[in-house]
Amino acid sequence: MGEMTVFMMAVLTGLVTAGVTSSFYRLITHKPPSFNVLTAPLPEVITGTATLVFAGPMVIMRNAVRARVLEQRAWIWLALSAGIAVFWSFMSGIFVLRLILSA
Repeated sequence: MGEMTVFMMAVLTGLVTAGVTSSFYRLITHKPPSFNVLTAPLPEVITGTATLVFAGPMVIMRNAVRARVLEQRAWIWLALSAGIAVFWSFMSGIFVLRLILSA
């Protein structure tokens, strides 16, 4: 398997994991995951932080797209945010794939 194929599979696995985790969090709490979890009560801080480990790429991209549309930020910020989200997805995808393949 080529390196690019493995990279894309890891990134896509991370994106799917981020989407599922983000949707599940939103289904349970009726609010989207956010990086502003430190102001909440302790149980919400713990669950929010655990959720953000995997849902982080979705939160980054949601915030970046909103900033581009609502605040008219430059395209470079969207591109940089996408790069961070891809790297985060890659890392979480590698973790999830290792869990799946070791089971």
